[in-house]
Amino acid sequence: MSLQVEKLEKNMAKVTIEVSAEELEKAIQGAYHKNKGKISIPGFRKGKAPRAMIEKMYGKEMFYEDAANAIIPNAYADEMENCDLDIVSQPTIDVVQLESGKPFIFTAEVATKPEVSLGKYKGIKVDKIEVVVTEEEIMTSLEKEVENNARIVSVEDRPVKEGDQTVIDFEGFVDGVAFDGGKGEDYPLTIGSGSFIPGFEEQLVGATIGTELEVNVTFPEEYQAEELKGKAAIFKCTVKEIKEKELPELNDEFAGEVSEFDTLAEYKADISKKLEEKKLADAKAAKEDAVIDAIIEDAAMDIPEAMLVTQQRQMVEDFAQRIQQQGLNIEQYFQFTGLTAEKFMEQVKPQAEKRIKSRLVLEAIAAAEKIEISEAELEVELEKMATTYQMELDKVKELMGDREKKQMKDDLAIQKAVELVVESAKEK
Repeated sequence: MSLQVEKLEKNMAKVTIEVSAEELEKAIQGAYHKNKGKISIPGFRKGKAPRAMIEKMYGKEMFYEDAANAIIPNAYADEMENCDLDIVSQPTIDVVQLESGKPFIFTAEVATKPEVSLGKYKGIKVDKIEVVVTEEEIMTSLEKEVENNARIVSVEDRPVKEGDQTVIDFEGFVDGVAFDGGKGEDYPLTIGSGSFIPGFEEQLVGATIGTELEVNVTFPEEYQAEELKGKAAIFKCTVKEIKEKELPELNDEFAGEVSEFDTLAEYKADISKKLEEKKLADAKAAKEDAVIDAIIEDAAMDIPEAMLVTQQRQMVEDFAQRIQQQGLNIEQYFQFTGLTAEKFMEQVKPQAEKRIKSRLVLEAIAAAEKIEISEAELEVELEKMATTYQMELDKVKELMGDREKKQMKDDLAIQKAVELVVESAKEK
C-alpha cells in the first residue's frame, strides 16, 4: 500500500491510499465466494457457477462494490496508524480507481485538529455565586416528599375537580360522524395534566360518576392527524371513576416513616444540608462553565465542519443509547416529539460546538502549562476504576491498551487544566 497526504483549507486533508492489484484480486475473489450462492446461471446449479461465467453474464464490475467495502476499512485504519495527521472526523470516501488487474485507489477526506491561539486563561473574572438555602426551598422539597407518599383513594360523593385521577369512556365526532382513533374505554385521565386536546379536561370538572356529558373542543392546527387539523369536535364522555390523592400529615411520624430521623426538625435539617451540597456543586460547575466560556471567547480556532458533524453524530448516538436503556428507540422518540434526525442534529449543534471548543482550549492550556500525568497518577485512576467495577486491578490493566491509557492520561491532564484556570479565577 502507499499513502499520499494533501493538506486542504480550513483544517481539512485529503488522503490518497493505493492498494495493490493483488490485494484487490483477493477481495474480488472473496466477494465472489460470498455472493455466488445467491446467483443463478443457466446450466449451473445455484452457487456452483464459476466466477468467469458470472462476470461474463453480469459484467466484471459485479463484485467490485463488495470488494471495495472489504478493503477500505482495514486499508484506511492501517494507513492512519502510520500517518502523522491528528484526525478528528469520520472520513468521506471517494473511489478513484477500481478495476481488476490494476491497483485500487481511493481517497479519504478528513478534518484535522485545528490549532488554538490562546488568549487570557489565568485570572479570569467571574460573578460570585451566593449559596443560600431558603425555608421556602426546604418546604418545597418536603411537599414533594409528601406528594410522593400520598395514597390514592376512590371518591364517590362529589363531582370531578382539578387534580383528580379519573377513568372515562369517550367517543369523538366531527360533523356528527365518529372518526378513527376517537374512541376510548376505561381511559385513565388526570384532570389538569394537559395530556388531552386543549379545553377537554377542563370541561370534565363538575361531572359526576355515570353521567354522560358532551365536551366541545377544536383540534389544534398543528395536530398530527391531517384530517382533524383545526376541526371542531364533540366528545361524548362518561366518567366511570374518580380518585384523589390523600396526603399524609407533615409531622414527626411522617419524618420517621420516610427518613432515618425521628423528628421533622431533624429531617428538615438534613434536607437543608443536602440542598446546600447540591447548590455548592451547581455553583462550582457554573463557575467552571463561566471560566471556560471566557477562555473560549478570548481564543481563536477554526473548527472544520466535518469535525462538528462528527461530534453532533456522536451526541445523537449517545442520546439514542441512553433512551434505549429506558425501552425507547430513537425512531419512537422522533415520532413522539415531532422531531426528525436532521432537526435533532441541528438542535445539538451549539452544544457540540461548545464541547469541541472547550476540549481544544483545555488541551492547549495543558500543553502551554506542560501538564503531564505520571504513571503513578494513572495507577491511582486505574485503582479507582477497579473499585468502581469491582474488578481486580491487574484485570483492568489487562483490558486497557496503550491507546486507552493515553486517553485516560489526556483526560486527567484536561481535568488538571480545568482546576488550574478555575483556581486562578477571580470572583467579582
